[in-house]
Amino acid sequence: MSFWTDWKDFFFPRFCVTCGRPLLAGEKALCVSCISGLPYTGLGNTSGNEMERCFWGRFPVERATSLFFYKKDGHVAQILYGMKYKGRKKLCLQMGRLIAEELKPSGFFDGVDYLLPVPLHPLRKKRRGYNQSELLAQGISMYTHIPLCTEAVCRIHNNESQTHKSGFERWQNVSQLFRATGAAQSLSHTHVMIVDDVLTTGATLISCADALAQVEGIRISVVTLAWAK
Repeated sequence: MSFWTDWKDFFFPRFCVTCGRPLLAGEKALCVSCISGLPYTGLGNTSGNEMERCFWGRFPVERATSLFFYKKDGHVAQILYGMKYKGRKKLCLQMGRLIAEELKPSGFFDGVDYLLPVPLHPLRKKRRGYNQSELLAQGISMYTHIPLCTEAVCRIHNNESQTHKSGFERWQNVSQLFRATGAAQSLSHTHVMIVDDVLTTGATLISCADALAQVEGIRISVVTLAWAK
């Protein structure tokens, strides 16, 4: 540990996002205890897993998995809230890296050509200052070296928040929400992994995948940080 690191931690202590305990050197955003205690799904790279089956009959998904289960008021909910509404950009990157560290050894990212973060509407991105799903994908990319594709799909409606909607209302809210751009044709015969922060009903991810349906030979996989099973 360097003198500079010691000095910064003394005068500007960092705290765990979930428990509030001061972080030790080498800990980032979450302490080791909280990371190990998070509700991991254990889905990994299991073909035909329960989350993957959520998309069957909706679009031909290659692979799908999520790192954590989401529970209202739980630690994962605290992480997601910080990522989306508290400007925790570094937390987004760190969670992306954690996804990659956990899943890469299983071969989950093998053969994937591009990471495609679910886009925000330009007005919402301007107001928030960033897209948490894009930063999550950047964190994955830094570990896997898979490039991002952020120009192939655009969000054409600044739809209402999904937070307090029922399952049926969520589906209505994201109907024809995305559109493929001219850049999407460059994804012909590639394997694209859509990246998002949380899976609820799957409506947003399916709408995003539908926007790419006309791209010849495209293969689509899905990864999210959390799953509200």
